[in-house]
Amino acid sequence: MAVGTVATRGRAARRRWSQTALGSWVTTADHKRIGIMYIYTGIFFFFIGGIEAALIRLQLARPDGTVLSPEAYDQVFTMHGTTMIFLFVMPTMAGFGNYLVPLMIGARDMAFPRLNALGYWLLFAGGLFLYSSFLFGAAPNAGWFSYAPLTEATPTCLANQVGTLSAQAQAQLAANAAAAGGAGCFGAGANMDFWIIGINLLGVASLVGALNFVVTILRMRAPGMTINRMPLFAWMTMITSFLLIFALPSLTVASVLLLFDRHLGTHFYQAGAGGDPLLWQHLFWSFGHPEVYVLILPAFGMVSEILPVFAGKPIFGYTFVAWSGVAIGFLSFTVWAHHMFAVGLPTIAQAFFASTTTMIAIPTAVKIFNWVATLYGGRLRFTTAMLFATGFIAMFLIGGLNGAALGVVPFDYQITDTYFVVSHIHYVLFGGAAMAIFGGVFYWFPKMSGRLLDETLGKVQFWLMLVGMNLAFFPMHILGLLGMPRRQYTYPPNLGWDGLNLTSSIGVAVLVVAFLVFLFNYAKTMLTAPVNAPGDPWDGFTLEWATTSPPPAHNFDTIPVVRGRRPMWDQKHPELADWRTAVH
Repeated sequence: MAVGTVATRGRAARRRWSQTALGSWVTTADHKRIGIMYIYTGIFFFFIGGIEAALIRLQLARPDGTVLSPEAYDQVFTMHGTTMIFLFVMPTMAGFGNYLVPLMIGARDMAFPRLNALGYWLLFAGGLFLYSSFLFGAAPNAGWFSYAPLTEATPTCLANQVGTLSAQAQAQLAANAAAAGGAGCFGAGANMDFWIIGINLLGVASLVGALNFVVTILRMRAPGMTINRMPLFAWMTMITSFLLIFALPSLTVASVLLLFDRHLGTHFYQAGAGGDPLLWQHLFWSFGHPEVYVLILPAFGMVSEILPVFAGKPIFGYTFVAWSGVAIGFLSFTVWAHHMFAVGLPTIAQAFFASTTTMIAIPTAVKIFNWVATLYGGRLRFTTAMLFATGFIAMFLIGGLNGAALGVVPFDYQITDTYFVVSHIHYVLFGGAAMAIFGGVFYWFPKMSGRLLDETLGKVQFWLMLVGMNLAFFPMHILGLLGMPRRQYTYPPNLGWDGLNLTSSIGVAVLVVAFLVFLFNYAKTMLTAPVNAPGDPWDGFTLEWATTSPPPAHNFDTIPVVRGRRPMWDQKHPELADWRTAVH
């Protein structure tokens, strides 16, 4: 009886906790609340990553900078890259997917609601774990890519720990340690252990979410919503989920082998002990290049939803846009070694990966052509969301073109590991993913909150971001061509880099101002704007606009029946509905 009484009291306490303001969020399994928590978490880490970027640019603004010590600089640039990729873009895109996909496909929730909550809390724990490393003075310090042998234990320590090494190998390792002044290499201490464990926590969170998205999209669509009637954001989310399922195991294997090298006496990546540091690069980039499309495909989906609404016409070439995403997914697994042209690959391998790099540009170009064709002849409304979507096209096009240049082997030899590559990834991920995210925020904010963000402030933010981004990242093209290495801690004057680095740093300052404008806009809206946004403020096309803003817990009173690719528009204009004029 006593045990039963305790259990009953425990259940009652948990029920009371789940009904409090905080407890209702902590214990929620509602896909909409989980999506909002993902987005808030991603924006928070975007703020942290932005502070790290500002520190990097302060250090490099002038020659012989002393803002950061070399050790602090290694930690800051490593955590900046890790944060922006794994803790900003991925969680924020997952948040939009969680919130929108069930609404878009006419479902009441994700297929596995509690598994969905687990994915978020694993992400949250992984982010806290990674940043707790600063408290111990052991933040990751070998780059977000963590190349071996920078991530190995110190040579001296390794020689003492590993009794299986030959005398010659131990002597070589001791010589390496002496040459390093006894300081060892980057991977000493717990720095990279934090990275390995944190990345694997984030990987499990992503895998859990990916499996949930696949089942939800394939099995829970509304009646009549065939796969060729799905919203394009749902399409891109599904492709992204498959990429994660097949790409993450490579990163998991690579990081576990690294952990074995560091603590169990194995030598997978240690050339002095018979291993091969290039094994890490092959394993990492066979995850890392699909990861690029994990980050950008949801952005493609967002832009493909925003542009048609504010152009007042259907997306041009829906089938090509959808299935070119599938082509990108397949080809993304065939291009990883274009990151490795300078490591001494055989000529036949270089030719193969240069060819596949060129091939993957084709389905990407198809999307850009279809977006521009959607705008052509449309009744354009340049809301803030529309500005961010069109800005995405321009900035991503620059990133795509300089990415295609990296696929040209002789050119890549000259600019690999220079600031040209840094410019490329920022045009793709900031000019691409971040611009799309802010477009999505302005487009779907009334659906999520019942409030409309201030359009004037939104447009000020957009122009600041556009100007700041090009000031920050375009000079990096020239810096790379002039030979400035990436991961550069400082540089002497009179190399021709001074003015370009200062311009880049000013650009980052403008981006900081743009983000502060967004924060002010958000705070002003949440504190002063009434919760009275209509269910369909933009004259939208897809099913999320068929319910109230914000939606009820059950999403739809009646599951809708879909007859075309623009189901919400069909309801509003039955005489012009897609299904009356075309067979889909």
